[in-house]
Amino acid sequence: MPELDPNLLAAFDEVVRRNPGEREFHQAVREVLESLGPVVAKHSEYTDAEVIRRLCEPERQIIFRVPWTDDTGRVQLNRGFRVEFNSALGPYKGGLRFHPSVYLGIVKFLGFEQIFKNSLTGLPIGGGKGGSDFDPKGRSDAEVMRFCQSFMTELYRHIGENTDVPAGDIGVGGREIGYLFGQYKRITNRYESGTLTGKGLTWGGSQVRTEATGYGAVFFVDEMLKTSGDSFEGKRVVVSGSGNVAIYAIEKVHQLGGRVVACSDSDGYIVDEAGIDLDLLKEIKNGHRGRVSEYADRRGASAHHVAGGSVWDVPCDIALPCATQNELDAAAATALIGNGCRIVAEGANMPTTPDAIRLLRDASVAFAPGKAANAGGVATSALEMQQNASRDSWSFEHTEQRLSEIMSSIHDRCLSTADEYGAPGNYVVGANIAGFTQVADAMLSLGLI
Repeated sequence: MPELDPNLLAAFDEVVRRNPGEREFHQAVREVLESLGPVVAKHSEYTDAEVIRRLCEPERQIIFRVPWTDDTGRVQLNRGFRVEFNSALGPYKGGLRFHPSVYLGIVKFLGFEQIFKNSLTGLPIGGGKGGSDFDPKGRSDAEVMRFCQSFMTELYRHIGENTDVPAGDIGVGGREIGYLFGQYKRITNRYESGTLTGKGLTWGGSQVRTEATGYGAVFFVDEMLKTSGDSFEGKRVVVSGSGNVAIYAIEKVHQLGGRVVACSDSDGYIVDEAGIDLDLLKEIKNGHRGRVSEYADRRGASAHHVAGGSVWDVPCDIALPCATQNELDAAAATALIGNGCRIVAEGANMPTTPDAIRLLRDASVAFAPGKAANAGGVATSALEMQQNASRDSWSFEHTEQRLSEIMSSIHDRCLSTADEYGAPGNYVVGANIAGFTQVADAMLSLGLI
């Protein structure tokens, strides 16, 4: 583990002391601080004003109970969270995650990452995140609606289009956003469509929002390839996950000439040497929330399913981890390196462990961190907010072009910042420093906040 500058080490030790047991949050903070040594050496104003310590402490943390009744009439109880981390650049912005693994440490790690991700987009949005330990898997639409209504009955008092703008994340898609917005509108008696993003296209949503995170990650990799005069044409790609991000990453890779040969879910992974049939995968995952094993059963001879195991054992040129945090560990990185992988770009939030990142970097595998590579989702959410504010609606083509331009800009900022601070080609350093300096400068300008 790299040593930290004494000022940064003191800040990190304070984070660990004040947030015991929140290992994902500790990991996210450490990952950023490891990049900031050259920054604090050059800019003493950041340490003089304790900007880093302040940045690591959320502006507001909200925890609340969520009681609801299931279809049998039994009372269920979950815990809800919203961490409003930093509003120096604009209203808090970040998704809601509904998954049994959610606890305060997960929400804080996601919110901390969101600060820098949102900063990199160049759009006026701060960082926040939220969610619940509620599991929508296996629940009826009526149960999900009752949960969402109870969740929003508390959350509504903390959000607004100029205050805090939630969106979706794992377990929160169009269905959940609809129920949440409906309850918000009902309670407030106001149609503030900019208060939630990821809405349906007929009631304030944006074209490309569904596709944005997956598309954006692939646009970012396309820019990485261009730096060496290359393209996706003929490239063999492996994607982890089979949810929204993975599906649309696969779609864009195929549109750009690559071939995705594997994807996964929590039960295992599928390999299809002919290339993943996206229509079939969408039918299974979006149509009836099925498992990828069904894909192999229906696809025929070109595909097979591997129960358990690691999708990263499948040889590829490009790897896109699009499932969940810390899924790509040192063993997986070793397998990717051994199979000749050239690029790893994070479609999920912090899916690669620190040890794996170091192995990839040491092997000269180009690595794009999630705060840069998967910023397309929140960028398009901000475009949705723009459309809501102007009572406008943009075409798919126009919105996709804006997304492509934003991802290209993020890529270029990462590379130029890495060059400026003596780490050419290091996307992690570039993303962390570029995201940090913009927020830190805003915090200095706003006084002691």
